[in-house]
Amino acid sequence: MNEDGADGGGYSMNALRTLVVEDDAIIGGLLEETLEGLGHTVCAVESNVANATAAASHWRPDLMIVDVGLGEATGIAAVKEILQSRLVPHVLITGEAVRGMPLGPDTVFIQKPFRVSDLEQAIQRALATASACDRFAEQNETAEVVI
Repeated sequence: MNEDGADGGGYSMNALRTLVVEDDAIIGGLLEETLEGLGHTVCAVESNVANATAAASHWRPDLMIVDVGLGEATGIAAVKEILQSRLVPHVLITGEAVRGMPLGPDTVFIQKPFRVSDLEQAIQRALATASACDRFAEQNETAEVVI
C-alpha cells in the first residue's frame, strides 16, 4: 500500500467516478447525494439500459450502483452489457429477494432499504472482488502455455 491507502493498482475507496442507474428520480438523487457525501464523484444518474450503457462508455466509471428493477428492463441487463466492454465494479440494489439472480461471483447485492454503512460495505466488497478478478486476468495473460 502506498501512503494514500491505495495499493498502487486495482481499486481503492478513494474518490471514485460513479455511475448510478436508477429509474426512480428521488432514489437516484438520494444515491447521488449519499455517494458524494462519501467523497465520490457521480458522473451520471441514468434511468434506463441504453442511457446507462452510453454513459458508461463516455465516462468510464470506476464503480456502478445499479437498481435491479428498471422500468423497461433490468439493471442486470445494463450491467451485463457494460461488462462486455470492460470490468467495472458494481453494486446491484434490489427490493426483491436476491436468490437465484443470474450473475457472476463478482456481483455484490444490497437489499432496500439500506443504511449508508451498508452501501459503504457493499462498495468495498465490489472493489475487492473486482481487484481480485483483475489480478486473476493478469495472471492468465502472463501465464505461459507449457505442453
